[in-house]
Amino acid sequence: MQERLSRLRALAAGRDLDRAHDTVGMTLAAIREHLKLDAAYVSEFVGDTAVFRSVDAPGHEHLLKVGDVHSLSDVYCRHIREGRLPELMSDTGEFPLASELPITRALPIGAHVSVPISRPDGSFYGMFCCFGFEPNRSFNDRDLEVTKAFADIAARQIGIETTATRELTAKRERIEAMLASSDFAIHLQPIWSFLRKTPKALESLVRFGGPMARTPDVWFAEAAEVGMRVELELAVLRHALDVLAVIPLPVRLSINASPEAALDPRFAESLSNVLLKRLILEITENARIEAYETLTSVLAPLREQGMALAVDDAGAGYASFQHIIMLKPDMIKLDMTLTRSIDSDAARRALASALIFFARETGAELVAEGIETEVELQTLKALGIHYGQGYLLGRPTCVADATALVSGKKQRRAMR
Repeated sequence: MQERLSRLRALAAGRDLDRAHDTVGMTLAAIREHLKLDAAYVSEFVGDTAVFRSVDAPGHEHLLKVGDVHSLSDVYCRHIREGRLPELMSDTGEFPLASELPITRALPIGAHVSVPISRPDGSFYGMFCCFGFEPNRSFNDRDLEVTKAFADIAARQIGIETTATRELTAKRERIEAMLASSDFAIHLQPIWSFLRKTPKALESLVRFGGPMARTPDVWFAEAAEVGMRVELELAVLRHALDVLAVIPLPVRLSINASPEAALDPRFAESLSNVLLKRLILEITENARIEAYETLTSVLAPLREQGMALAVDDAGAGYASFQHIIMLKPDMIKLDMTLTRSIDSDAARRALASALIFFARETGAELVAEGIETEVELQTLKALGIHYGQGYLLGRPTCVADATALVSGKKQRRAMR
């Protein structure tokens, strides 16, 4: 649920940026049409330059466009802000300074109106400008006031964009710092065989350190917002693979990866020196996979070398069932929402029974996740499930404690 909320917030932030861009563009078009001029733009002052951030100049895109950079000495903006030129000029030819500027002839500019824009914190941002190629003798103070009103609308939207951009930059910097410091640790949670009363595998989970105590779902959701989720996943994967050296045979290591990470060439490269028979790959994404054929073809050589494939969160929604049908996994992990209170809920038992039958028919192993009570455990066993995972059977713990458990050096209370 937390990850879904984080994704919705990320989507909302992206939509806020899109709306801000659209609104500024529409505002420029409205003022240009109202004043019957040829072009309008918003510029941001960056050092000694004016950068065009939004432009409305239909038919004249060759003259000015988003991203154009001009020296502040060559354009009207700084001269207007510092009082050397007025905010409204019906005929730039009447002002010697304006006539001398290279941009007057380059565009050309006959009539011009420009007002300053500030950020929400009051700091200066740049200028809101509109001009025509020919002088406009009808320009008056009312036109200037209308321009200021439209500029205020643009400024509010730019404030939204500035805040969203600042937040995304801060998130990216946090992810980059985390990757640089590797300030996270691998914890392991056992997946038990009920019949053998021994761990079948250890699932690799990550715990992040540092000054900000945040859960993994928050870190990964934030990384996804700034386009760095795969980078973070691969960094965690490399640390997880180091654990294999201390896990005794025949216990396997279960690793997690989103479809995007599994499709990245660096994923297979990370596994190049690993005995794949010791790995279980859990596909973690709970959204639809658009290119199942691509994913199965990428995973096929890894599975041929012994890597097992697991689908996580079975029963949690439509996507997990699609994964099962299309990926044909070796292992199906029953979502904890089905495991929880399965002893007292006939609907949960019915769905679990259906998945058990499906697993038997397809030769897949079924693992129940999220087991927290003894009655849940006994019900699952009675239904015919042979593998399980959950706090009752063992919480995620540090590598040393987990390896001591699987090697028999610690008492296995849950499975006695």
